[in-house]
Amino acid sequence: MELLRLPWVQRGVRAALAAGLAWQAALLLPPALSDYAYYAPLGAIIAVSPTVADSASAAWRTVLAILLGFGLAVVVYEAARSVPDTLTIALIVALAIGVEQWRVLREQASWVSFAAVLMITVGTSDPAEYAVRYAGLTMLGAAVGVLVTTLLFPPLQLTTAVRRIARARELLATHLEVIADGLRTGQVPEPGEWADRTQGLDRALDGMRSAEAQVERARRANPRAHRWQGTAGGVREQSRALDRVAVLVDDLATLVIEFQPHRRGLDRVDGATGWVLADALEGLAGVVRIPYHATDTEPDERDAAIDAAVSALDRLTTLLRTSAIADDEGFFALGAVTVGMHRSLRTLEAHVRFPADA
Repeated sequence: MELLRLPWVQRGVRAALAAGLAWQAALLLPPALSDYAYYAPLGAIIAVSPTVADSASAAWRTVLAILLGFGLAVVVYEAARSVPDTLTIALIVALAIGVEQWRVLREQASWVSFAAVLMITVGTSDPAEYAVRYAGLTMLGAAVGVLVTTLLFPPLQLTTAVRRIARARELLATHLEVIADGLRTGQVPEPGEWADRTQGLDRALDGMRSAEAQVERARRANPRAHRWQGTAGGVREQSRALDRVAVLVDDLATLVIEFQPHRRGLDRVDGATGWVLADALEGLAGVVRIPYHATDTEPDERDAAIDAAVSALDRLTTLLRTSAIADDEGFFALGAVTVGMHRSLRTLEAHVRFPADA
């Protein structure tokens, strides 16, 4: 059962079933059409997309592109009968590529040139009949594909989105811990080195954003959308909150690495500035890593992580407030880092739920 949760497995099952049903449906048509039943499975496969909305979109845009290609080929062929076939085909392809720039066609645009060449090579003896066979059976198969996608575990792409969010969350927390370790050991990465290290996180964030957008598309025209409304909403909120925090973390990491405020004589409290800053970064990493509370009635691991982060950030704020501005650049960098961490905790809704007794 776990295997059926994988998007590519679900799509494979839907595509196989849709192709078989489309073939069977095409065989029931009159011989003039059933003799070309193999076009129907093609339409079914085209229309089986990751979401119901995408399936419907792919279906009608593909048929439209095919009809445009057929129409273009017939018009040019009839108007250029005295022109050598080589030049005719070249002209048709050139014009088809131009038609493909129509934004309405989107990813299905390439079907214009494909259909145009198909018509000019095998369909000119009876263009109308060929168009009905090819486009009609493709449309039939596409309708079957959309129907199967709608009825057979219509995908919401939640599994992929949850996994990608978890991956991005783990990498973001690890990045914060790496900077914290560097502050404690005095080995903060160089700017160029840090840029190389963040490439994996950037890819994970891009994947997370893509998955979240996919979930939003999957909710349209999906009969199961109401059942998973809460989960899909949680995916959206978690993804967008983590995205905002990632931007803030990128800013504060850049400030720490480039300006290194912990080495600029700002220490006015117990413990070195680097250690105070490292504790704050590590505390934020702990909150990033634990996104949900396990219970609403008593403190849990997330509460402990929030308490640690708030306590460390309070020490950093105290350090900032009691520091003499010995170095403007370092002082303002430290201030920006502190503000960034405060904003990050607010974005993560990290507030103390069970304050300790005074």
